[in-house]
Amino acid sequence: MAFKDKSTGKWVAQWYEPDVYGVNKQKKKRGFKTQREAKQYECERNLKKHGNLEMTMKVFVEQYFQDKENELKQRTKQNKRYMIDSYLIPYFGDMKMSDIKPAQIIAWQNEIYKKNLSESYMRMIQNQLTALFTHATKIYDLANNPCKKVKRMGKDDKRSLTFWTVDEYKQFISTVDKSDRYYIMFEILFWTGIREGELLALSKSDIDFYNNRISITKTYYRADGKDIVTTPKTEQSVRVVEIPIFLKEEIKEWCDRQYGLPDNIRLFSIGCRALQNKMRRQIEKANVKKIRVHDLRHSHVAYLIDKGVEPLLIKERLGHKDIRITLNTYGHLYPNKARSVADLIDNTLPKYNGHNWKRKIIQTS
Repeated sequence: MAFKDKSTGKWVAQWYEPDVYGVNKQKKKRGFKTQREAKQYECERNLKKHGNLEMTMKVFVEQYFQDKENELKQRTKQNKRYMIDSYLIPYFGDMKMSDIKPAQIIAWQNEIYKKNLSESYMRMIQNQLTALFTHATKIYDLANNPCKKVKRMGKDDKRSLTFWTVDEYKQFISTVDKSDRYYIMFEILFWTGIREGELLALSKSDIDFYNNRISITKTYYRADGKDIVTTPKTEQSVRVVEIPIFLKEEIKEWCDRQYGLPDNIRLFSIGCRALQNKMRRQIEKANVKKIRVHDLRHSHVAYLIDKGVEPLLIKERLGHKDIRITLNTYGHLYPNKARSVADLIDNTLPKYNGHNWKRKIIQTS
């Protein structure tokens, strides 16, 4: 029952909710301006308790993140929260989940189109809405998922990958002082294809100088002014990346100059922004096309594809969860290999002229 806090003059919502052992515990939320708002919140919490999708999207979003607490990485939750709070809640926040229909989603899409966002970002926003309704359908028995009846907004934008050729990279890296830590950081990124966060989490203990390998077991990001090192993006991201001997020697030479650096301390004690700023400055100096730090990963893959490396090997090297991710992202870089497949077959089969080849088919039919 809602009541007024005499000390603040604000209304307090009050309800009961079972804990992990199924025992009802009293819960409170303070700070409501009116009794109506407090009672509405109580009502929605009671609906949530029973998994009733008469609750508003605002309340369901809280339930969604509560359910996903141990499934999503902190940074993933932050990114999802930002998109949901910025683009879904302003439109759907006060609507009941069970009342949202395909026509309303189309109307929302039309509003999003007016914001002139990139195709790929609109697709990411759409994915957040789809994730909410998929969860509502699977876990809370929502009868109809309205997202399934609506064409998805935006595009994955996989065909607009930006990357450097080896020559472009060499032009870029030639402008970086070899004694600078950024030199070895760019070298690792280009020649291994590991993620930026994986690079910034590396310690000396992750480098196997004898077997020429780097173990990827963690990733780095910065949140709320704090440096955070945690497990990688997915289970498949935990992997061992083979490195060329020249890169091993470069890394070893750099590590040897870091006198007294403990084996378990980050090799590169900077943040993502510093790396990105350095790359922008060197791009201007080298006069090469502008790409992002993450595009060095794409550049590595483009190099491997050009050298004929199979998609499955690339998947393992990149730490992708599924081969479909690799093919969806980089598959369009493979068409120029189609002719080489046909040529390979031509060179493998016996040579027949047109007449004899036709006769051979008839004889073996």
